Amino acid sequence: MPPRKILLIDDDRLQHVLLQGFIGKFRSGPWELDIAADYASGLKKLTSGRHAVCLLDYRLGERDGLELLREARTAGCTVPAVFLTADASDEIDDAAMEAGAMDYLVKGEITPRILEQSIRYARKLGETLAKLQQMATRDALTGLLNRREFHRILEDECLRSIRFGHSFALAMVDIDHFKKFNDTHGHQVGDEVLKHVASLLAGQVRSVDRVARYGGEEFAILMVETDRRVAIEGMERIYALLAETPCIVPASNLTLPVTLSAGVAELPRDASDGAELIATADAALYAAKKAGRNRIMAAHRTAAE
Repeated sequence: MPPRKILLIDDDRLQHVLLQGFIGKFRSGPWELDIAADYASGLKKLTSGRHAVCLLDYRLGERDGLELLREARTAGCTVPAVFLTADASDEIDDAAMEAGAMDYLVKGEITPRILEQSIRYARKLGETLAKLQQMATRDALTGLLNRREFHRILEDECLRSIRFGHSFALAMVDIDHFKKFNDTHGHQVGDEVLKHVASLLAGQVRSVDRVARYGGEEFAILMVETDRRVAIEGMERIYALLAETPCIVPASNLTLPVTLSAGVAELPRDASDGAELIATADAALYAAKKAGRNRIMAAHRTAAE
């Protein structure tokens, strides 16, 4: 088994040597200690996602580990962290937990066994919290964002748009005649169609964009720093790929062509806030369905315009 990495962020060289010795006595392993001696390099390594756990000093010169961990969590880092502090107090305990730490240890009381137990506990708690986060923010069938998390991200993007003066686009997408899949082949096949479309949509957007299962057979795609024209071009590429990629259900020996209807709107061009943007894109979606389906409509006009 290749060594798992423990990141130690601490500016005390004595701690580097001491903890290296402790980790060498772990019953589990092998483990490899990676060291960062200051705030900037520690933050860079922590947010790289290459470590199984982080041991983080409470004091890092003029800045502290609480600030570093909060910054890492804001950046999306989920590596479980254990705080190392010279003093024990309820205030430090509470502050560490609020910043996103899984545990904290008093340096003078650390032994190899205590450190190994704390790391095991932090990793297990981190896995549990990650599963809870997955359940709270993801659609169970498709793995896409769920509607609630999508609304949260949409509001954040609206605030960014206002602050920095950039536009972004929203596409509301619906699977054409989805009820026929369920009625003709059963709900299990309908689920396969949903997963097929979800996988295709998620695979064709940029990493900065967001795809959600909005409800039933409807999906939402948020395209950051994108105007309506570019969003429509992106949707047209998805349509071309979907036309070449039917949904194959081996268990039922089925090959099912799937088409979509979509409505695209842009903020601030077509709306002033998130709720209005959704309503405007939805109106364009229903216009596309009314016009015969398997097409993209822009807010208040056709894609061709």
